[in-house]
Amino acid sequence: MALHYMTQEGFDKLKAELAEAIAQRPVISAAIAEARDKGDLSENAEYEAAREAQGLLELNISKLQDLVANARVIDESQIGTDVVQMLNKVKVKNLTTKQTMTFTLVSEKEADFMSGKLAAQTPIGKALMGHKVGDVVEAQVPAGTVKFEILDISL
Repeated sequence: MALHYMTQEGFDKLKAELAEAIAQRPVISAAIAEARDKGDLSENAEYEAAREAQGLLELNISKLQDLVANARVIDESQIGTDVVQMLNKVKVKNLTTKQTMTFTLVSEKEADFMSGKLAAQTPIGKALMGHKVGDVVEAQVPAGTVKFEILDISL
């Protein structure tokens, strides 16, 4: 399975989400038991709904356990600013629109575009990785090819 690089904060949130999901198991089990007590299971919509909820919960738990098992926390003290890498704050200029934007490159699980956190696995994130200040990079996005000039790299 692929490794998932993330910040300590992101890893802690992931573990909390897993613990919360595991804590829901007894609730779902109780709902199944209650629905089972109501009689004929072949015509019991509550039972079917509870079983479906259990299946979705177990799928989510499995996915979260996989993410935790394959997570690698990035040591922020080892991050430089000579080239773009995970956890760098990158200021770029869109050469088409002349708009300046600043992104922090994070893992897919931590991405939140509205707060300036861009997943490194996105086309823009991939295009920026490994480049220096002054480089012009091209990103293939759904709207076409976009050119960015890297203006600054910081922590």
